[in-house]
Amino acid sequence: MKTFPMFLKMTGRSVLICGGGEQAAQKCRLMLKTEAQITIAAPALDEELSALARGGRVTWHMDRVTVETFRGRALVFVATGCPGLDASLHALADEAGALINVVDQPELCDAYTPSIVDRDPVVVAIGTEGAAPVLGRQIKTRLEQELEPRLGDLVALAGRLRARAAARLQPRARRDLWRWVFNGPVREAHARGAEREAARMLKETIETGKVPEAQPAPVALVGAGPGCRDLITLRGVQRLQEADVIFYDRLVDPGLLELARRDAERVYVGKTPGATQWPQERINALLVNAAKSGQRVVRLKCGDPGIFARGAEEAEALAEAGIAVEIVPGVTAASAAAAAEGEFLTKRGRNDTLVLTTGHHEDGRGAPEWLAQLQSGVRVAVYMGITKASDIVAALDRGGLADQTEVLIVSQAETPEQQRFRCRASDLVATIADHQIPHPAMLFLSLDQAEQMSERPALRLA
Repeated sequence: MKTFPMFLKMTGRSVLICGGGEQAAQKCRLMLKTEAQITIAAPALDEELSALARGGRVTWHMDRVTVETFRGRALVFVATGCPGLDASLHALADEAGALINVVDQPELCDAYTPSIVDRDPVVVAIGTEGAAPVLGRQIKTRLEQELEPRLGDLVALAGRLRARAAARLQPRARRDLWRWVFNGPVREAHARGAEREAARMLKETIETGKVPEAQPAPVALVGAGPGCRDLITLRGVQRLQEADVIFYDRLVDPGLLELARRDAERVYVGKTPGATQWPQERINALLVNAAKSGQRVVRLKCGDPGIFARGAEEAEALAEAGIAVEIVPGVTAASAAAAAEGEFLTKRGRNDTLVLTTGHHEDGRGAPEWLAQLQSGVRVAVYMGITKASDIVAALDRGGLADQTEVLIVSQAETPEQQRFRCRASDLVATIADHQIPHPAMLFLSLDQAEQMSERPALRLA
């Protein structure tokens, strides 16, 4: 980011707008929504600004503009409509140390005016650093449609009752309360115009301390997807925003962590191949201890937590400790890798069976005995198969299939470093070596269409 988004408290602070025409009026309309003290500096004002000055809504500065005119202002808008005059006024304001916005001259701006969705006290500001204001307005339009017009009134009600909730409820119970308010019947009633009903439900819930809606399990095993942050599910994002602590893997997109609450603790528990810093037992113990301490926990795992991600081991450890677990599925690497190549994992008339497997035994003895399933109409997706490529090729070669098996290799799927290669199984080891294909990578194996498997012997790996 070249700019830092921040909401400025404007109550009683002085804002200066240079210009007396339509551009200045636009900025004035915006600032009139705040509690700032507005001064208009111009030799003449259009009718709209003149009316505001006569009504005492703004102060009209008709005298000569100097450096002192800008001194002490919280914010300055330069909007005369004349680029040369705007640049001169900018120089004076800059000498006074003011925070400046110059209309239509982003190179002279210290601050940019965002597109605003106003549901006071809820305010959404969309900025593009002056590069694409049209896009900012498009995003604003979508949010205007998404947020009900009277949402601000509900938020104001919640604000008035916040102290009462804090006095009666513990921190976690309060988060559960507000989650229920803004995701359930209170918001629905308020949106349809039943404000009194919404207020009654909220007040009664605060008094009883019992949130009617069941809350998520203390620990959520969340699938982060295979690479880029936009492949996580909406439910996964919601659990991130609810979490007090997040334990995340080595391959999780760092951008995903930005979706969590700012005050949520983030704990890296990534396993590096060959390293022992984070054995599974240690991770299990961390999850159990965090949940027992009363924290809401997210275990953020690459891909899908139920596919070669040791999610079952973590769930079992939590269950043995009497802790409830929610499984939030994610896009698995096989799906993402195939999509990255523009392919489908199954296709009628070509392959109607999909085998998901891994290149490693739990005890490290080598690849598992799954190649016997490779036959016509079957696609085998191998996770973590790069280091076992020679074992896979040897088994295929023993069955006379190394030259008849097509291999698609997708490395680091759905990331900027994604690579894709196709080869025969007989060339797999050389292809990996020649291109220095890194982890993580998926291998997809399938037989040529013409290959008939009925007569071949079963394949087994040594």
